[in-house]
Amino acid sequence: MELSTAAALLVFVGLNLLAALSGAYFRPGAWYRALAKPRWQPPDRLFGPVWAVLYLANAVAGWLVWQRAGLGTAMLVYLVSLALNAGWSAIFFGLRRIDGALLWIVLLWLSILAQILLFWPVSKLAAVLLLPYLAWVTFAAALNAVLWRLNPSSVGGR
Repeated sequence: MELSTAAALLVFVGLNLLAALSGAYFRPGAWYRALAKPRWQPPDRLFGPVWAVLYLANAVAGWLVWQRAGLGTAMLVYLVSLALNAGWSAIFFGLRRIDGALLWIVLLWLSILAQILLFWPVSKLAAVLLLPYLAWVTFAAALNAVLWRLNPSSVGGR
């Protein structure tokens, strides 16, 4: 791998790390721990490792498409998706808006689907790398919806 190619991959990893910082800054805290949760919610310790793998896969997928197609619609959707991803933690944990986070995660889900559809003709591997991301966000959206239903009075609560 050439130095410029490796540097580009590091840029994509860095972009994903920037998105991940939102989740590191807006932490669950006591408010979240006090929410009623479904029995099928995974343990909190699982979320970090899962997101680390998903961010890495997203970085590699973006890098693969960038190498073949350069800047364009696919990369714009990629960046919008990263911004939507970063925004969810701020809305859910920062603003404590379960309802707003649900709408936001639907937009995130649509952006990931758009990424997959735009990446497929450029790099099938890149598109396939995003399938676990889409699956996890589908699960997270279902969890978000159930948390909203179980905790109607905690929306926006401090």
